Amino acid sequence: MPRESKSARLERMHAEYALLCAEIPAPKCALDFSNPLQLLIATVLSAQTTDKRVNTVTPALFAAYPTAAALAAARPEDVEDIIHPLGFYRSKTKNLLGLATALDADFHGEVPRTMDELTTLPGVGRKTANVVLGNAFGIPGFPVDTHVIRVTGRLRWRSDWNGSHPDPVKIEREICACFPPAEWTDLSHRLILHGRAVCHARKPDCGSCPLAGTCPSAG
Repeated sequence: MPRESKSARLERMHAEYALLCAEIPAPKCALDFSNPLQLLIATVLSAQTTDKRVNTVTPALFAAYPTAAALAAARPEDVEDIIHPLGFYRSKTKNLLGLATALDADFHGEVPRTMDELTTLPGVGRKTANVVLGNAFGIPGFPVDTHVIRVTGRLRWRSDWNGSHPDPVKIEREICACFPPAEWTDLSHRLILHGRAVCHARKPDCGSCPLAGTCPSAG
């Protein structure tokens, strides 16, 4: 296969993304939430589990602890009891109580709106911060999860597509440089949804993939 130029790759990326837009016209966050605090909590809980499973425990958690102050004052064992089905419940409880305490003490109980401030909170990295920025505040963010890493690698949208230790921050910067900020949040959603539905980790369903005609990994 001849080496693809940067300009040719960029043109292909936008053509493939147009197909994803047609396939997934109205993407949205799979986590259930009604305010920024709920989304932040749900995203922290989603580590090492599925969004669907997180949605089964958050109604009880949000009802019991509707504010950062309420969560900060919670007994750890009570929170653990609610989120136990998700796994890693002890470390997740520690992070939730820590971030709630920090929100209450440093941000008047409100979720901050910047990457730098969000990532000072316990259990909050760039991926979680980007989820909150894009979905709670409409501020451009590009969360890089395992689906985004896998799909952008198979599509060879990034230079290190065959690397054994992909760097999420490098992927975020490289992909974001190819699309306008207004697209970043939905771009991430579409790549994630495509990864879940079609471009599976073990056996991608290339036969039903709308991108198979130009994907370098198809077949």
